[in-house]
Amino acid sequence: MSEDIPKLLNLAVTALGGQQRDGQTAMAMAVAAALEDGSHSLIQAGTGTGKSLGYLVPAVAYAVRTNSRVIVSTATLALQRQVVVKDLPLVADALADALGERPRVALLKGRSNYLCKHKIAGGYPEPDDDTLPIVAGPTSELGKQVVRLNAWAESTDTGDRDDLTPGVSARAWAQVSVSGRECLGQKCPVAQQCFSEAAKDKARKAHVVVTNHAMLGIEATGNDVLGEHDALIIDEAHELVSRITSAATHELTVARADAAARSARRCGVTTDQMDRAARGLDHALGECSPGRLRLGLPESLATAVALLRDGTRHTLTEVGKVAKEASSTAQVAVSVLTEVFEICEELLGEHGRYVIWLAPPDGEYDSQAATRVVAAPLDVAGLIRHQLLGEKAAVMTSATLALGGTFDAMARHLGVDTPVTLDAGSPFDYPSAGVLYVAAHLPKPGMGGIAEEALDELAALITAAGGRTLGLFSSHKAAARAAEAMRERLDVPILYQLDDQVSTLVAQFKEDPRACLFGSTTLWQGIDVPGPTASLVVIDRIPFPRPDDPVTQARTEATAQAGGNGFMAVSATHAALMLAQGAGRLIRSHTDRGVVAILDSRLATARYGGFLARSMPPLWPTSDREVALAALRRLDALAAPAVGVETHD
Repeated sequence: MSEDIPKLLNLAVTALGGQQRDGQTAMAMAVAAALEDGSHSLIQAGTGTGKSLGYLVPAVAYAVRTNSRVIVSTATLALQRQVVVKDLPLVADALADALGERPRVALLKGRSNYLCKHKIAGGYPEPDDDTLPIVAGPTSELGKQVVRLNAWAESTDTGDRDDLTPGVSARAWAQVSVSGRECLGQKCPVAQQCFSEAAKDKARKAHVVVTNHAMLGIEATGNDVLGEHDALIIDEAHELVSRITSAATHELTVARADAAARSARRCGVTTDQMDRAARGLDHALGECSPGRLRLGLPESLATAVALLRDGTRHTLTEVGKVAKEASSTAQVAVSVLTEVFEICEELLGEHGRYVIWLAPPDGEYDSQAATRVVAAPLDVAGLIRHQLLGEKAAVMTSATLALGGTFDAMARHLGVDTPVTLDAGSPFDYPSAGVLYVAAHLPKPGMGGIAEEALDELAALITAAGGRTLGLFSSHKAAARAAEAMRERLDVPILYQLDDQVSTLVAQFKEDPRACLFGSTTLWQGIDVPGPTASLVVIDRIPFPRPDDPVTQARTEATAQAGGNGFMAVSATHAALMLAQGAGRLIRSHTDRGVVAILDSRLATARYGGFLARSMPPLWPTSDREVALAALRRLDALAAPAVGVETHD
């Protein structure tokens, strides 16, 4: 059945105005084989391979020919939109004649991504906080957004938040949307007009359904949101573990318990038992300090959580007694009460399944007050293996899956025991296109933030490059310090991630040939800046996870107790993945040239340095400072005449 995949791929590539590549063909054949054999495959496809078509063409062909349903999941909204709006419709059109029918495709999102007509009509209670009610007038920016949403509700065909341009704040959107648990389902008086149900119905009938990792997280935690399907393709699979971990992480606070009780009282239910339990939880937390609970909950806190669990269960029963008919007020109460009850159950469950810690209020990292009990799964490989993959065909693909030169680490984290693997390579000649410079002469980074020596090195590199620098930092604190220092020392524009929206900053970065963009987190992956704009990518230090992160600590210890190397399995693997993603920002097209500079000497001196270096694109390596500076000066000289700016030495 897969013999004609190269021909079908050529049809799709031609429709998109591209050129078929050997790595792309090899990937498409491997995906087709996995779908036909029902196997689990890990496929690394480097930048420029044409990864989306590499999996979409065989997925569409398989689904149509076998009348199957294939789920495709992406991590980022940008890629999801590219697949849904551009790639998949063109593939469907290009293959329609060859397959005998046009493939049916659909987009599947969570319910909260759609307008709720019942809520807009006043069918839900007003928010339990100081936000504006739905009927509020334009007395503030929030009010104006809500009024615009109400007007849009009369004209939209989809109710999809992504179709609203310009968008609105999360706070405004919350006024017109509901979660899956809050939804009345078929009992809703306007169920036949529901945007979310219409999208789900279309997805149920589709050959290929595009969704996102957030939905996979919901599915992995025991909720059937994907429906029956025959195969699963996961793009950007390197992000799956963190997304599943986030979806399965929950926290308990006194404020959350109080809000749930208030929702119950709106149903006419007394909540004395819950209220007493919440005060007990408040008292127990007041006796504790933030930190990981290695032996489970202390006795006083365990008692308080147990009392809250029992009080919440009693309140749920009482709400059920008074909610004789479908009621949005009761549905909201049941939703929030159930969440509190389930979190309490998790915290009191089998010790060792969850990593539990006490945390200060959001954003107050130095506070010694514990206000939140947080529980995260110790391991998600089992959830992925049993809840997502099962016995069905599954393909996991990304530009960064082979860490340290093998797929072993990612296969272990993704719960795949014996995967079929393929490295489809990249069409780029990395050793000729770029230099990997490790500043081996710099002192080992300390705990006090970015050192003066590293700032001196950064200034020299940026000067040689004439700006054109993407600075990837291990923390926002380091990025802010570097931005401040470079603004004082250099005469080039320095953009900092927290100064504006990332999309706005990236646009400014592209427009100004001498600009530099500094930041952390999201800048390490997902942004695409081809050309001389980012001739220099600087990474301040090896991006190990925070040593005090409770989940990292627990997973490291669990690996060591099982006889493995906890540091390599957890911290080094995380760092390798981030380095691969960060260094991958440099070469984005066949004409790109540049330098990746690592201001962390440990990459050259530590025993794990080789593992990390092998995880990055195979750029030409050097630790010679003058070689790196000379390369940057040459690139600046080549780029400067084209954009009309002077070079800087």
